[in-house]
Amino acid sequence: MGRIVGLLIVNFVLSLISFIAYSSQIFVIWPWYGRELSVELITLLLPFNILVGLLFWNYYLCVNTDPGIVPESWRPDTHMDGYEVKKLTGAPRYCRMCHNYKPPRSHHCRQCNRCILRMDHHCPWINNCVGHFNYGHFIRFLFFVDVACSYHATMVVRRVMDAMYSPYWNGPSTVEFIFIVLNFVACIPVLLSVGGFSIYHFNALLRNTTTIERWEKDKAATLVRKGKISEVKFPYDLGRRRNIEAILGKRALLWCCPTRTPGTGLKYELSTRDGSVIWPPQDPDTVEVERYDQLQSTSPWTYGNDTFNPALQTSHNARRRLGGKSQDSSIPHDRVPPYHPDYNRGDTYQSVDDDEDSLVSSDDEMEDNVPLGELRTRNGTVRRGSEGYEVRPISREEMLREYMDSVGEDYDRYLRYIPQPDSDGEDIPIDDSVGLEPTERWET
Repeated sequence: MGRIVGLLIVNFVLSLISFIAYSSQIFVIWPWYGRELSVELITLLLPFNILVGLLFWNYYLCVNTDPGIVPESWRPDTHMDGYEVKKLTGAPRYCRMCHNYKPPRSHHCRQCNRCILRMDHHCPWINNCVGHFNYGHFIRFLFFVDVACSYHATMVVRRVMDAMYSPYWNGPSTVEFIFIVLNFVACIPVLLSVGGFSIYHFNALLRNTTTIERWEKDKAATLVRKGKISEVKFPYDLGRRRNIEAILGKRALLWCCPTRTPGTGLKYELSTRDGSVIWPPQDPDTVEVERYDQLQSTSPWTYGNDTFNPALQTSHNARRRLGGKSQDSSIPHDRVPPYHPDYNRGDTYQSVDDDEDSLVSSDDEMEDNVPLGELRTRNGTVRRGSEGYEVRPISREEMLREYMDSVGEDYDRYLRYIPQPDSDGEDIPIDDSVGLEPTERWET
């Protein structure tokens, strides 16, 4: 569907150019000169038709010239000037869509579904990307549209002025008048819109920047104005003359002729000698956020992707607690062990994890290296909040419980020493320095 729409747009552009170029000559200029071939008529129309021919030629080249793709075997040379790296890691720029490294100034086009060398933008009017190898044709196409439309408007205005100020009646016929109006309606909007677009790209040509790089320069200027970074010079600005030569070639006489763009599109000359300028400059606040996001992979709690860190493995104690003997939620457990000063046999509590533990089989609980992300539904101490996952602070009882788990003891299985009375009914005094008598017994 996208390809059909692109072809329709290209045919519309061709029809519009043809209408403006030839309807004015056939229905306006030719009747004005009496429908006879003359030197004046040839002198008037020959330059116009040359401009129209160059316009069509450059438009054809814009549509059919490949803007430049990254060779599959291309690898970055880390020792060359202009070597570009990722913003945060410093690794070579890599396209995850094309599965290939990205040369300097190249970007991935979603419409073309590939990386384009020195990508400027994707132009729907040519149904193609504007890149390294067709940017010169695109600049010439804009130039000839401006010149040809200006020439066309001048011819039609002269015809109107002749009818208005002629000493004798030389007014247009009905058909001629209709086509004069239609030519003005078609030509003036094209001249204004393409003219403004041309000024933008001619300025970019003088500065050796692309549309994407102009956005980066505007962002850098904003950071400099706010005092976040120091002023950084654009590394590809070589001077006006050399900037034009980098696109249109070194011969100025051939700048208006369709020629191949110099270079391979894989390497560009820099204005700085050492090539150490980092472009585009980064906002320090944004860099800190990106660095924090990258360090999230080492953190147990991850808030950016609405889940726990799947790469983080649980500790041995946590696995042991989950993989331990399942306990009946109806059986109360002591808050503290018997040797604790706060021990009270009647003071019990219900584990907050009993409901979740009852839903998990013992086989799953004994799995080694269980990712923390899988424990989300099992752990009752975590709930989802408006700003991410909220972790309930561990209580004193749970701390003691984890301690008993770590030493390998189970709840409600503490040994209590109960001395046996002697034959006279008196209790045997407890002496820690004396060993246990055969009559003593242990209770659980």
